[in-house]
Amino acid sequence: MAEGVAASEKTILIVEDSPTQMKELKRILETGGYNVKTAGNGNDALSFLYNNRPDIIITDIIMPEMDGYELCRKIKSHDKLKGIPVILLTVLSEPADILKGLSCGADNFVTKPYHEEYLLSRIEYITLNLEARRSGIGETGVELVFSGRKMNITSPKIQILDLLISAYDTVIQKNRELEAANRKLREANEKIKTLSGLLPICSVCKKIRNDTGYWDSLEKFFAEHIDISFSHGYCPDCAKKILDEIKKR
Repeated sequence: MAEGVAASEKTILIVEDSPTQMKELKRILETGGYNVKTAGNGNDALSFLYNNRPDIIITDIIMPEMDGYELCRKIKSHDKLKGIPVILLTVLSEPADILKGLSCGADNFVTKPYHEEYLLSRIEYITLNLEARRSGIGETGVELVFSGRKMNITSPKIQILDLLISAYDTVIQKNRELEAANRKLREANEKIKTLSGLLPICSVCKKIRNDTGYWDSLEKFFAEHIDISFSHGYCPDCAKKILDEIKKR
């Protein structure tokens, strides 16, 4: 942490209406060494904040009664609370999500599902820049029209920069995950030789005619077209037939 500030000296408020997700997020943050407080909804979070000041707030966006955007907007409009960094947990599926985050004054995005290391790195990044956030940088006002809606962005420049960096970082992370998935798919496809169409097979000996017109055994044909190996044994019918022949000798 910056200037020797340990994670254990930082308190994070989690606002999450899902007990399961709250428990998991709390575990991750406590494993990272942070003091963790929790609130089950936006109203409980505001009640806590009026008497306490955590270093960072992490809130889910989709919550009943008051969503994460509205909670963030109330926090950023309160003179004593607006300096607390707010991280939004979101699927970040549309460009409008970024503008909504800017509009309500959010400081950072973390997409679901998230990796523990990535979440902790985002929190550390914000912690390292807390002093810059509190340095009194002036606010800027920009009115945008997106999808037919007007949005007034009044976030400080550093806050806008942080949010856009987090969005860009999210895109990079998702692209890396997609690239890894595609690589695994390519490796799997390389191991499979596709069989398609009709296979001429002898009705008596069960040999298969290959592409060059020669007749191969089933074992040879499949070994050349599919990445598999055969193990040999006897089916029950053949085993009985062999046993009966042995008894007759």
